[in-house]
Amino acid sequence: MEFAASKRQQDVVRKTRRFVEDHVLPKADRWDKRSKFPMEAWRSLAKSGLAGLPIPRKYGGGDQDVVSYVLAVEEISKASASLGVTLAVHVSLVSQPLLWFGTEKQKMRYLKPLAQGKQFGSFCLTEPRAGSDVVSMESKATLSGDNYIINGRKYFIVNAPIASTYLVFAMTDKSLAHRGISCFIVERDMSGVKIGKTFDKMGIRSSMVSEVIFDDVQVPAENMLGRRGDGFKIAMDALDCGRISIAAQAVGIAQASLDSAIRYARSRVQFGRPIADQEAIRWMIADMATDIDAARLLTQRAARLTDLGRKHTKEASMAKLFAASTAVEAARKALQIHGGYGYMTDLPLERYYRDAKITEIYEGTSEIQRLVISSELL
Repeated sequence: MEFAASKRQQDVVRKTRRFVEDHVLPKADRWDKRSKFPMEAWRSLAKSGLAGLPIPRKYGGGDQDVVSYVLAVEEISKASASLGVTLAVHVSLVSQPLLWFGTEKQKMRYLKPLAQGKQFGSFCLTEPRAGSDVVSMESKATLSGDNYIINGRKYFIVNAPIASTYLVFAMTDKSLAHRGISCFIVERDMSGVKIGKTFDKMGIRSSMVSEVIFDDVQVPAENMLGRRGDGFKIAMDALDCGRISIAAQAVGIAQASLDSAIRYARSRVQFGRPIADQEAIRWMIADMATDIDAARLLTQRAARLTDLGRKHTKEASMAKLFAASTAVEAARKALQIHGGYGYMTDLPLERYYRDAKITEIYEGTSEIQRLVISSELL
């Protein structure tokens, strides 16, 4: 395990920081308050080459390693967890599965514009009655000549209202349980694709999340990703990578919380001295910093294993589990250190607090991560 970032990785971090300072930090609170997706910022992100960092240049990407990508997600998430998760879903759950399982034709048609940031991708797995238990999904894909007819309803889908390319999971043979799930590349403008309810969320308010309805959508059979019945494997491989990127998002939120707490503790004077001199404050900051470093190392270890092509299911779940709880606790402590000021919406502490919680829920709850980890060990 290398503890020092390579020159290429350092270059990615510097480029990402410049983008964040110019296009994200000044506006993130405003986006959150208005629940508005920052399309202009995304266009700038794409121009900076950040929309497809771990994708080969042949397919429009940046040809960087996964470690560089998670470093970029962390930097973006420090300023806006909403933009961080938009990128995480776009890359980890859509672009990378297309790279791993797509045909050359599929990669050139769908992956290239995604990696260039010209289009958005969305991952359609969760349903109203099928969250962690994906085998309970009710969406169906029925073969009819050269097409599959897809019917179903997907829920809590990140990027759905702005996406042009959806990876849609549906049952092609319910009797086979998880082996009966297949994955399809569905285009937004195909007849029968409808955006349903857009959700009003507690946190990550400037990311776009909605339901997607598929009503007799005809999808060419050649748009199946992988083979018939590969859907569960594709989803699990995507979620392994996605959990690493959500861990990076959580680390970003936690680091932003710590940075804010340190600045405030140094400047806030009570009883004639900065509160940073108070032992209670110093211990909170020490615990936050230690946990954040541990979460970052777990995240980068999982990313490194991905780059090496080694199995990383357990490590990805460990990273997400620990980083998510670290983000929630760091945001809570930072808010506590700020006292009444932290509770006000004038400062971003309450946003960090709201944003942190979702990292314990999406792409597998913390309870599911514990199940995955114990299953791998036992």
